[in-house]
Amino acid sequence: MKIVDYLKEDSIITNLKSTDKEGALKELIKLLEKNNYVKDGTKILETVMDREKLGSTGIGQGIAIPHAKTDQVNDITCALGISKNGVDFDSLDGEPVYIIFLVLAPTKSIGQHLKTLAKIARLLKDKVFRNSLKNCKTPSEALKIIKEDEEKLNNLT
Repeated sequence: MKIVDYLKEDSIITNLKSTDKEGALKELIKLLEKNNYVKDGTKILETVMDREKLGSTGIGQGIAIPHAKTDQVNDITCALGISKNGVDFDSLDGEPVYIIFLVLAPTKSIGQHLKTLAKIARLLKDKVFRNSLKNCKTPSEALKIIKEDEEKLNNLT
């Protein structure tokens, strides 16, 4: 399983405009909706924000991995947002978020959803990877960095 199987170049924003959690999530969901990866973006935003009420998915070190199960997708669907100015995401460490990986899974998905979240978290543990991603100028550059790092990780296991 690879993140790049679920994250497409047209699902990446390298210059998020929003500086708050809901605004950033709206930008990412709108992009997925525009490219027909999701059905109803409004319902997805509601579901993701409900999940955020349980506890912030801003996990610290400038990272957030918002996620939800929804009947608005047929397969695991990801979007990536990179902010140059930072997003107030109510992170566990109180710091702004610069990398937001949105993960949506079909309601009946169990194992694959958790594996995807774990894989993203594992990639983002690496400070060099995070900094490279943060400095990306284009979606294709971001995708290339993710592909290369996934290959490195796979070679280690």
